[in-house]
Amino acid sequence: MQPSRAAALERLAAFTPLMGRAYAEGRNFDPGPGKPAYVSALSPYIRHRLITEQEVVAAAIAAHGAEVAEKFIQEVFWRSYWKGWLAQRPAVWADYRTRVAAGLQTPPEGYAAAIAGSTGIACFDAWVEELVETGYLHNHARMWFASIWIFTLHLPWVLGADFFLRHLLDGDAASNTLSWRWVAGLHTKGKHYVARAENIARHTGGRFAPHGTLNEKPEPVQEPEPPPPRPVPDLPGVPPGPVVLLLNEDDLHPESLPLAGLQVQRVIGLCCPAARSPLGASPIVQRFVADALEDGLNRAAQHFGVPVERVALADLPDVSRHAAVVMPEAPVGWVADALRPYGVAPLRRAWDAACWPLAGRGFFPFAQHIPRLCTELIPG
Repeated sequence: MQPSRAAALERLAAFTPLMGRAYAEGRNFDPGPGKPAYVSALSPYIRHRLITEQEVVAAAIAAHGAEVAEKFIQEVFWRSYWKGWLAQRPAVWADYRTRVAAGLQTPPEGYAAAIAGSTGIACFDAWVEELVETGYLHNHARMWFASIWIFTLHLPWVLGADFFLRHLLDGDAASNTLSWRWVAGLHTKGKHYVARAENIARHTGGRFAPHGTLNEKPEPVQEPEPPPPRPVPDLPGVPPGPVVLLLNEDDLHPESLPLAGLQVQRVIGLCCPAARSPLGASPIVQRFVADALEDGLNRAAQHFGVPVERVALADLPDVSRHAAVVMPEAPVGWVADALRPYGVAPLRRAWDAACWPLAGRGFFPFAQHIPRLCTELIPG
């Protein structure tokens, strides 16, 4: 998978014909690595905004209509829903980070075998190998994996989420953390996702059939309720005039940023994938993020006609002494954590401003707004 906007657009064009009924009927089937599947594999590109949610949803609507492409469109909005939910409860992310750091100091029995893919559960071990080697797993396999980790192997969900985050090319703080909470039964209280051998056998075409090896009658995980939602914080305005634009790994589409009234004099880029975990990030993830940032900087140079360069966190105080620094907003996660002390002014996209405040409850109340959001946010 090439970490570039050109590759993202190529993949988008190739999958667009399948975004309608083919996706709705085939999305739960995982034929295995390298086999044709009815999932888009666009998530690493969307996660880093090498392409935007607007572009992807617009392609689906143009090709199939909103009704036929409803399932696919909902999957795109899930990512925005998760970001909005976490933006209203940032303490959930802070708690997760604290628990991961503590859990990795003395990992529980069975953890080493799980991350090595040597549990003896054939499907789980194969998914470990696929994840580590490719940086990707089919969405259905991710749910089975998480369920087996939590309910059959009896390992802490936070350590499973950390393992995913270290290896997934599309890993982000909100989607990853909250999806693991959902499987555990913590997002929708008492409703957990149970991996069943029959379901795995049917949706992997019989590649795996772990009958008799899974805990198929578990109780959901019990933890204290998360804090109530708070309003998504407003952002301070940026005075018009010359600015330095800071690109970060959360948003690498500078061409579409809301920069009205601002004069971009220079573009700098920063990524910190190793901050995903106390154990860093896999080499595959680090290379993908670094190359994606380079692609974003090259496009920014062409778009704005200004100098561009990569910088480190330690360089930001010197940059900000000479000019105002703005950046596409980093949602709750390790990038926002790393940049918070430096006073960089965030720019919020219209997509996020419209979606995030609606994510205070479950996904289905949020989903009721999707038709209106599409009308308001998709050109034409």
